[in-house]
Amino acid sequence: MVLSSRSGWALLALASVVLTLAQASTIRDVIAYRAGDGPQPTDISKLTAEIITNDGYPVEEHQVTTADGYILTMFRIPGGPGNPAREGKNVAFVQHGLLCSSADWVILGPGKALAYMLVDAGYDVWLGNARGNTNSRRHIFHDPDARNTDFWDFSWHEIGFFDLPAMIDYALQYTGQTSLQYAGHSQGTTSFFIMTSLRPEYNQRIRSMHALAPVAFMSNLRSPFVRAFAPFVDSIDWLMRMLGVNEFLPSSDMMTLGGQMLCRDEARFQEVCANVLFLIGGFNSEQLNRTMLPTILSHTPAGASVNQLVHYAQGYNSGRFRQFDFGLTLNLIRYGSIRPPDYPLERVTAPVALHYGDNDWLAAVVDVRQLHNSIPNSIGLFRVSDPNFNHLDFTWAIDADTLLYNRVISFMNRYN
Repeated sequence: MVLSSRSGWALLALASVVLTLAQASTIRDVIAYRAGDGPQPTDISKLTAEIITNDGYPVEEHQVTTADGYILTMFRIPGGPGNPAREGKNVAFVQHGLLCSSADWVILGPGKALAYMLVDAGYDVWLGNARGNTNSRRHIFHDPDARNTDFWDFSWHEIGFFDLPAMIDYALQYTGQTSLQYAGHSQGTTSFFIMTSLRPEYNQRIRSMHALAPVAFMSNLRSPFVRAFAPFVDSIDWLMRMLGVNEFLPSSDMMTLGGQMLCRDEARFQEVCANVLFLIGGFNSEQLNRTMLPTILSHTPAGASVNQLVHYAQGYNSGRFRQFDFGLTLNLIRYGSIRPPDYPLERVTAPVALHYGDNDWLAAVVDVRQLHNSIPNSIGLFRVSDPNFNHLDFTWAIDADTLLYNRVISFMNRYN
Protein backbone atom coordinates (compact mmCIF):
# COMPACT_ATOMS: atom_id res chain seq x y z
CA MET A 1 0.00 0.00 0.00
CA VAL A 2 1.42 3.38 -1.05
CA LEU A 3 0.28 6.37 0.97
CA SER A 4 0.96 9.94 -0.12
CA SER A 5 1.19 12.75 2.41
CA ARG A 6 -1.89 14.37 0.87
CA SER A 7 -4.02 11.21 1.08
CA GLY A 8 -2.82 10.60 4.62
CA TRP A 9 -3.93 14.01 5.76
CA ALA A 10 -7.25 13.51 3.97
CA LEU A 11 -7.85 10.39 6.06
CA LEU A 12 -6.93 12.24 9.23
CA ALA A 13 -9.34 14.99 8.25
CA LEU A 14 -12.11 12.43 7.77
CA ALA A 15 -11.56 11.09 11.27
CA SER A 16 -11.55 14.63 12.68
CA VAL A 17 -14.85 15.42 10.95
CA VAL A 18 -16.50 12.33 12.44
CA LEU A 19 -15.28 13.16 15.94
CA THR A 20 -16.28 16.81 15.59
CA LEU A 21 -19.76 15.87 14.39
CA ALA A 22 -20.05 13.46 17.29
CA GLN A 23 -19.35 16.27 19.71
CA ALA A 24 -21.39 18.98 17.97
CA SER A 25 -24.50 16.79 17.66
CA THR A 26 -24.87 16.48 21.42
CA ILE A 27 -23.22 19.53 22.92
CA ARG A 28 -26.53 21.30 23.57
CA ASP A 29 -27.93 18.34 25.51
CA VAL A 30 -24.79 18.04 27.63
CA ILE A 31 -24.61 21.78 28.36
CA ALA A 32 -28.31 21.89 29.23
CA TYR A 33 -28.00 18.93 31.60
CA ARG A 34 -24.96 20.36 33.35
CA ALA A 35 -26.73 23.71 33.74
CA GLY A 36 -29.77 22.03 35.25
CA ASP A 37 -31.98 22.95 32.28
CA GLY A 38 -32.56 19.50 30.85
CA PRO A 39 -32.76 15.80 31.63
CA GLN A 40 -29.67 13.66 31.95
CA PRO A 41 -28.75 12.31 28.51
CA THR A 42 -29.16 8.56 28.24
CA ASP A 43 -26.45 5.95 27.74
CA ILE A 44 -23.55 7.97 29.11
CA SER A 45 -20.48 5.76 29.42
CA LYS A 46 -20.50 3.39 32.37
CA LEU A 47 -17.42 2.79 34.41
CA THR A 48 -15.77 -0.58 34.06
CA ALA A 49 -17.00 -1.54 37.54
CA GLU A 50 -20.61 -0.80 36.64
CA ILE A 51 -20.42 -2.92 33.51
CA ILE A 52 -18.99 -5.85 35.47
CA THR A 53 -21.62 -5.55 38.21
CA ASN A 54 -24.44 -5.34 35.68
CA ASP A 55 -23.09 -8.47 34.01
CA GLY A 56 -23.46 -10.37 37.28
CA TYR A 57 -19.81 -10.60 38.35
CA PRO A 58 -18.33 -9.29 41.61
CA VAL A 59 -15.81 -6.47 41.20
CA GLU A 60 -13.34 -4.61 43.38
CA GLU A 61 -11.68 -1.29 42.67
CA HIS A 62 -8.05 -0.83 43.74
CA GLN A 63 -5.68 2.13 43.56
CA VAL A 64 -1.91 2.02 43.48
CA THR A 65 0.56 4.92 43.38
CA THR A 66 3.60 4.61 41.14
CA ALA A 67 7.12 5.57 42.17
CA ASP A 68 6.75 8.82 40.22
CA GLY A 69 3.40 9.77 41.77
CA TYR A 70 0.68 8.63 39.33
CA ILE A 71 -2.43 7.13 40.93
CA LEU A 72 -3.66 4.17 38.90
CA THR A 73 -6.98 2.34 39.15
CA MET A 74 -7.29 -1.41 38.70
CA PHE A 75 -10.41 -3.53 38.65
CA ARG A 76 -10.38 -7.02 40.13
CA ILE A 77 -12.89 -9.75 39.26
CA PRO A 78 -12.19 -12.42 41.89
CA GLY A 79 -14.91 -14.84 40.75
CA GLY A 80 -18.06 -15.28 38.77
CA PRO A 81 -21.53 -16.83 38.80
CA GLY A 82 -20.16 -20.32 38.18
CA ASN A 83 -16.77 -19.87 39.79
CA PRO A 84 -16.99 -18.09 43.15
CA ALA A 85 -14.13 -16.13 44.65
CA ARG A 86 -11.70 -18.02 46.85
CA GLU A 87 -8.14 -17.67 48.05
CA GLY A 88 -5.27 -19.21 46.14
CA LYS A 89 -6.56 -18.77 42.60
CA ASN A 90 -4.11 -18.27 39.77
CA VAL A 91 -3.87 -14.56 38.92
CA ALA A 92 -4.31 -13.17 35.39
CA PHE A 93 -3.38 -9.54 34.72
CA VAL A 94 -4.73 -7.94 31.53
CA GLN A 95 -3.51 -4.63 30.09
CA HIS A 96 -5.19 -2.45 27.44
CA GLY A 97 -3.75 -0.71 24.40
CA LEU A 98 -3.22 2.91 23.33
CA LEU A 99 -6.19 5.26 23.90
CA CYS A 100 -8.08 2.44 25.58
CA SER A 101 -8.96 1.29 29.08
CA SER A 102 -9.91 -1.73 31.17
CA ALA A 103 -13.41 -1.52 29.68
CA ASP A 104 -12.07 -3.16 26.50
CA TRP A 105 -11.90 -6.50 28.27
CA VAL A 106 -15.55 -6.59 29.40
CA ILE A 107 -17.69 -4.73 26.84
CA LEU A 108 -18.22 -7.85 24.69
CA GLY A 109 -20.12 -9.35 27.63
CA PRO A 110 -20.15 -12.69 29.48
CA GLY A 111 -18.93 -15.66 27.49
CA LYS A 112 -17.28 -13.41 24.90
CA ALA A 113 -15.06 -10.87 26.67
CA LEU A 114 -11.58 -12.04 27.68
CA ALA A 115 -11.91 -10.91 31.31
CA TYR A 116 -15.07 -12.95 31.86
CA MET A 117 -13.68 -15.98 30.03
CA LEU A 118 -10.63 -15.92 32.30
CA VAL A 119 -12.82 -15.68 35.40
CA ASP A 120 -14.99 -18.56 34.18
CA ALA A 121 -11.80 -20.58 33.62
CA GLY A 122 -10.93 -20.16 37.31
CA TYR A 123 -8.65 -17.11 37.30
CA ASP A 124 -8.50 -14.17 39.70
CA VAL A 125 -8.56 -11.40 37.08
CA TRP A 126 -6.99 -7.96 37.41
CA LEU A 127 -7.59 -5.26 34.77
CA GLY A 128 -4.95 -2.54 34.60
CA ASN A 129 -5.27 1.10 33.56
CA ALA A 130 -2.26 3.09 32.37
CA ARG A 131 -1.57 6.64 33.47
CA GLY A 132 -3.56 9.30 31.66
CA ASN A 133 -6.61 7.26 30.69
CA THR A 134 -10.13 7.73 32.03
CA ASN A 135 -9.51 5.64 35.15
CA SER A 136 -5.96 6.76 35.97
CA ARG A 137 -6.05 10.52 35.52
CA ARG A 138 -4.62 11.47 38.90
CA HIS A 139 -1.25 12.37 40.39
CA ILE A 140 -0.12 13.23 43.91
CA PHE A 141 1.11 16.65 42.72
CA HIS A 142 0.23 17.39 39.09
CA ASP A 143 -3.20 18.41 37.79
CA PRO A 144 -3.94 16.92 34.35
CA ASP A 145 -6.24 19.85 33.51
CA ALA A 146 -3.90 22.67 34.58
CA ARG A 147 -2.08 24.88 32.08
CA ASN A 148 1.58 24.01 31.56
CA THR A 149 1.17 20.91 33.71
CA ASP A 150 3.86 18.25 33.91
CA PHE A 151 1.22 15.54 34.24
CA TRP A 152 1.42 14.60 30.55
CA ASP A 153 5.21 14.45 30.39
CA PHE A 154 5.38 10.72 29.65
CA SER A 155 5.21 8.17 26.87
CA TRP A 156 4.72 4.41 26.98
CA HIS A 157 8.26 4.15 28.32
CA GLU A 158 7.05 5.33 31.73
CA ILE A 159 4.03 3.02 31.53
CA GLY A 160 6.39 0.08 31.17
CA PHE A 161 8.97 1.28 33.68
CA PHE A 162 6.62 2.52 36.42
CA ASP A 163 2.97 1.57 35.86
CA LEU A 164 3.14 -2.13 35.07
CA PRO A 165 5.57 -2.95 37.91
CA ALA A 166 3.42 -1.03 40.42
CA MET A 167 0.20 -2.75 39.35
CA ILE A 168 1.75 -6.23 39.15
CA ASP A 169 3.42 -5.86 42.56
CA TYR A 170 0.13 -4.75 44.09
CA ALA A 171 -1.88 -7.61 42.59
CA LEU A 172 0.67 -10.20 43.71
CA GLN A 173 0.95 -8.79 47.22
CA TYR A 174 -2.83 -8.54 47.60
CA THR A 175 -3.44 -12.11 46.47
CA GLY A 176 -0.41 -13.63 48.15
CA GLN A 177 0.87 -15.02 44.85
CA THR A 178 4.46 -14.79 43.62
CA SER A 179 3.78 -14.85 39.87
CA LEU A 180 0.92 -14.33 37.44
CA GLN A 181 -0.30 -14.73 33.86
CA TYR A 182 -0.14 -11.62 31.66
CA ALA A 183 -2.11 -10.69 28.56
CA GLY A 184 -1.74 -7.36 26.82
CA HIS A 185 -2.98 -5.75 23.63
CA SER A 186 -0.87 -3.43 21.46
CA GLN A 187 0.59 -0.82 23.86
CA GLY A 188 -0.02 -3.37 26.62
CA THR A 189 2.62 -5.49 24.88
CA THR A 190 5.00 -2.58 24.21
CA SER A 191 5.04 -1.61 27.87
CA PHE A 192 5.56 -5.23 28.92
CA PHE A 193 8.73 -5.50 26.82
CA ILE A 194 10.00 -2.28 28.41
CA MET A 195 9.36 -3.60 31.91
CA THR A 196 10.99 -6.97 31.38
CA SER A 197 13.99 -5.58 29.46
CA LEU A 198 14.83 -2.66 31.77
CA ARG A 199 13.65 -4.28 34.99
CA PRO A 200 14.46 -7.93 34.28
CA GLU A 201 13.64 -9.07 37.80
CA TYR A 202 9.98 -8.92 36.69
CA ASN A 203 10.53 -11.82 34.30
CA GLN A 204 10.41 -14.12 37.33
CA ARG A 205 6.93 -12.82 38.21
CA ILE A 206 5.44 -13.78 34.84
CA ARG A 207 4.31 -17.37 34.27
CA SER A 208 3.50 -16.67 30.62
CA MET A 209 2.87 -13.54 28.62
CA HIS A 210 0.36 -13.37 25.77
CA ALA A 211 1.04 -10.56 23.35
CA LEU A 212 -2.11 -9.76 21.38
CA ALA A 213 -1.13 -7.72 18.30
CA PRO A 214 2.40 -7.18 19.65
CA VAL A 215 3.97 -3.80 18.93
CA ALA A 216 7.71 -3.23 19.28
CA PHE A 217 9.23 -2.90 15.81
CA MET A 218 7.01 -0.81 13.53
CA SER A 219 8.80 0.00 10.28
CA ASN A 220 6.37 -2.06 8.18
CA LEU A 221 3.06 -0.84 9.59
CA ARG A 222 0.35 0.13 7.09
CA SER A 223 -1.92 2.38 9.15
CA PRO A 224 -2.40 5.65 7.24
CA PHE A 225 -2.83 7.59 10.47
CA VAL A 226 0.65 6.86 11.80
CA ARG A 227 2.24 7.10 8.36
CA ALA A 228 0.64 10.49 7.79
CA PHE A 229 2.14 12.29 10.78
CA ALA A 230 5.34 10.25 11.23
CA PRO A 231 7.43 12.37 8.79
CA PHE A 232 6.77 15.43 10.97
CA VAL A 233 7.53 13.83 14.32
CA ASP A 234 10.92 15.53 14.72
CA SER A 235 9.10 18.84 15.11
CA ILE A 236 7.71 17.71 18.45
CA ASP A 237 6.63 21.14 19.67
CA TRP A 238 4.70 21.77 16.47
CA LEU A 239 3.14 18.33 16.61
CA MET A 240 1.97 18.87 20.18
CA ARG A 241 0.26 22.10 19.19
CA MET A 242 -1.38 20.38 16.22
CA LEU A 243 -2.73 17.52 18.35
CA GLY A 244 -3.87 19.69 21.23
CA VAL A 245 -0.92 20.49 23.48
CA ASN A 246 -0.21 17.52 25.79
CA GLU A 247 -3.32 15.34 25.96
CA PHE A 248 -4.61 13.47 22.91
CA LEU A 249 -8.29 12.54 22.49
CA PRO A 250 -9.49 12.63 26.10
CA SER A 251 -12.73 10.86 26.96
CA SER A 252 -15.77 13.13 27.23
CA ASP A 253 -19.52 12.98 27.67
CA MET A 254 -19.94 14.67 24.30
CA MET A 255 -17.88 12.01 22.57
CA THR A 256 -19.94 9.34 24.29
CA LEU A 257 -23.25 10.85 23.35
CA GLY A 258 -22.05 11.59 19.84
CA GLY A 259 -21.20 7.94 19.42
CA GLN A 260 -24.71 7.06 20.58
CA MET A 261 -26.31 9.39 18.04
CA LEU A 262 -24.07 8.98 14.99
CA CYS A 263 -23.01 5.34 15.25
CA ARG A 264 -26.09 3.52 16.52
CA ASP A 265 -28.05 1.09 14.39
CA GLU A 266 -29.88 2.79 11.48
CA ALA A 267 -27.87 6.00 11.90
CA ARG A 268 -26.65 7.41 8.58
CA PHE A 269 -23.12 7.83 9.90
CA GLN A 270 -22.74 4.29 11.25
CA GLU A 271 -20.65 3.11 8.29
CA VAL A 272 -18.45 6.21 8.59
CA CYS A 273 -17.80 5.28 12.22
CA ALA A 274 -16.92 1.75 11.19
CA ASN A 275 -14.60 2.89 8.41
CA VAL A 276 -12.68 5.25 10.70
CA LEU A 277 -11.90 2.24 12.91
CA PHE A 278 -10.93 0.20 9.84
CA LEU A 279 -8.56 2.92 8.62
CA ILE A 280 -6.72 2.74 11.93
CA GLY A 281 -6.28 -1.00 12.32
CA GLY A 282 -7.29 -2.71 9.05
CA PHE A 283 -10.55 -3.65 7.35
CA ASN A 284 -12.61 -6.59 8.61
CA SER A 285 -16.27 -5.79 8.25
CA GLU A 286 -17.48 -9.29 9.12
CA GLN A 287 -15.93 -9.17 12.61
CA LEU A 288 -17.24 -5.74 13.64
CA ASN A 289 -20.53 -5.81 15.51
CA ARG A 290 -21.89 -2.43 14.44
CA THR A 291 -24.50 -2.51 17.18
CA MET A 292 -21.57 -2.34 19.61
CA LEU A 293 -20.16 0.87 18.07
CA PRO A 294 -21.87 3.26 20.52
CA THR A 295 -20.57 1.16 23.44
CA ILE A 296 -17.06 1.05 21.99
CA LEU A 297 -17.01 4.80 21.38
CA SER A 298 -18.33 5.48 24.87
CA HIS A 299 -15.06 4.06 26.23
CA THR A 300 -12.61 4.73 23.41
CA PRO A 301 -10.73 7.00 23.06
CA ALA A 302 -9.97 7.06 26.77
CA GLY A 303 -7.19 9.68 26.58
CA ALA A 304 -3.41 9.55 26.28
CA SER A 305 -0.33 11.71 26.25
CA VAL A 306 0.71 13.13 22.89
CA ASN A 307 4.16 11.70 23.60
CA GLN A 308 2.74 8.18 23.44
CA LEU A 309 1.82 8.73 19.80
CA VAL A 310 5.05 10.59 19.12
CA HIS A 311 7.07 7.69 20.52
CA TYR A 312 5.32 5.23 18.19
CA ALA A 313 5.93 7.51 15.22
CA GLN A 314 9.60 7.68 16.14
CA GLY A 315 9.71 3.89 16.09
CA TYR A 316 8.18 3.83 12.63
CA ASN A 317 10.74 6.35 11.36
CA SER A 318 13.78 4.70 12.92
CA GLY A 319 12.82 1.07 12.44
CA ARG A 320 14.12 0.41 15.97
CA PHE A 321 12.55 -0.39 19.33
CA ARG A 322 14.22 2.22 21.48
CA GLN A 323 13.66 4.86 24.12
CA PHE A 324 12.10 8.27 23.49
CA ASP A 325 14.09 10.60 21.23
CA PHE A 326 14.29 14.02 22.90
CA GLY A 327 16.61 15.52 20.28
CA LEU A 328 20.39 15.70 20.16
CA THR A 329 20.98 17.94 23.17
CA LEU A 330 18.55 16.32 25.59
CA ASN A 331 19.58 12.86 24.42
CA LEU A 332 23.16 13.66 25.39
CA ILE A 333 22.01 14.84 28.81
CA ARG A 334 19.65 11.92 29.46
CA TYR A 335 21.38 9.04 27.72
CA GLY A 336 24.97 10.19 27.20
CA SER A 337 24.57 9.68 23.44
CA ILE A 338 23.03 11.58 20.56
CA ARG A 339 20.58 8.75 19.86
CA PRO A 340 18.32 6.99 22.37
CA PRO A 341 19.35 3.46 23.37
CA ASP A 342 17.56 0.37 22.09
CA TYR A 343 15.56 -1.65 24.59
CA PRO A 344 17.63 -4.75 25.47
CA LEU A 345 15.12 -7.39 24.39
CA GLU A 346 17.63 -10.15 25.07
CA ARG A 347 16.82 -9.60 28.75
CA VAL A 348 13.16 -10.57 28.24
CA THR A 349 13.29 -14.13 29.56
CA ALA A 350 9.63 -14.66 30.50
CA PRO A 351 7.79 -17.13 28.22
CA VAL A 352 6.10 -15.01 25.53
CA ALA A 353 3.44 -16.10 23.03
CA LEU A 354 3.04 -13.73 20.08
CA HIS A 355 -0.51 -13.75 18.68
CA TYR A 356 -0.82 -11.91 15.36
CA GLY A 357 -3.24 -11.22 12.50
CA ASP A 358 -2.47 -11.12 8.79
CA ASN A 359 -4.48 -7.94 8.28
CA ASP A 360 -3.12 -5.98 11.25
CA TRP A 361 -2.16 -2.52 9.95
CA LEU A 362 -0.32 -1.57 13.17
CA ALA A 363 1.50 -4.81 13.99
CA ALA A 364 2.77 -6.06 10.63
CA VAL A 365 3.60 -9.76 10.39
CA VAL A 366 7.21 -9.08 9.38
CA ASP A 367 7.66 -6.81 12.42
CA VAL A 368 6.18 -9.45 14.73
CA ARG A 369 8.62 -11.98 13.29
CA GLN A 370 11.49 -9.60 14.02
CA LEU A 371 10.29 -9.35 17.62
CA HIS A 372 10.06 -13.15 17.80
CA ASN A 373 13.70 -13.40 16.72
CA SER A 374 14.78 -10.78 19.27
CA ILE A 375 13.48 -12.36 22.47
CA PRO A 376 15.17 -15.47 23.87
CA ASN A 377 12.18 -17.33 25.31
CA SER A 378 9.41 -16.99 22.74
CA ILE A 379 6.78 -19.70 23.05
CA GLY A 380 6.09 -19.14 19.39
CA LEU A 381 4.22 -17.20 16.72
CA PHE A 382 0.48 -17.89 16.68
CA ARG A 383 -1.56 -16.68 13.73
CA VAL A 384 -5.27 -15.97 14.06
CA SER A 385 -6.93 -18.15 11.43
CA ASP A 386 -9.16 -15.39 10.01
CA PRO A 387 -7.04 -13.85 7.20
CA ASN A 388 -8.78 -10.48 7.70
CA PHE A 389 -8.20 -10.26 11.46
CA ASN A 390 -7.05 -6.70 12.21
CA HIS A 391 -5.50 -4.78 15.08
CA LEU A 392 -8.74 -3.86 16.83
CA ASP A 393 -10.29 -7.29 16.35
CA PHE A 394 -8.08 -8.55 19.18
CA THR A 395 -10.40 -6.78 21.62
CA TRP A 396 -13.70 -6.25 19.78
CA ALA A 397 -14.13 -8.98 17.15
CA ILE A 398 -17.40 -10.90 17.11
CA ASP A 399 -15.53 -14.20 17.15
CA ALA A 400 -12.52 -13.20 19.27
CA ASP A 401 -13.51 -15.86 21.79
CA THR A 402 -13.23 -18.79 19.40
CA LEU A 403 -10.52 -17.37 17.12
CA LEU A 404 -8.18 -16.20 19.89
CA TYR A 405 -9.20 -16.19 23.54
CA ASN A 406 -9.74 -19.94 23.91
CA ARG A 407 -6.19 -20.50 22.69
CA VAL A 408 -4.78 -17.86 25.05
CA ILE A 409 -6.47 -19.44 28.06
CA SER A 410 -5.33 -22.90 27.01
CA PHE A 411 -1.72 -21.71 26.89
CA MET A 412 -2.06 -19.98 30.25
CA ASN A 413 -3.30 -23.19 31.83
CA ARG A 414 -0.18 -25.01 30.64
CA TYR A 415 2.08 -22.54 32.44
CA ASN A 416 0.39 -22.57 35.86
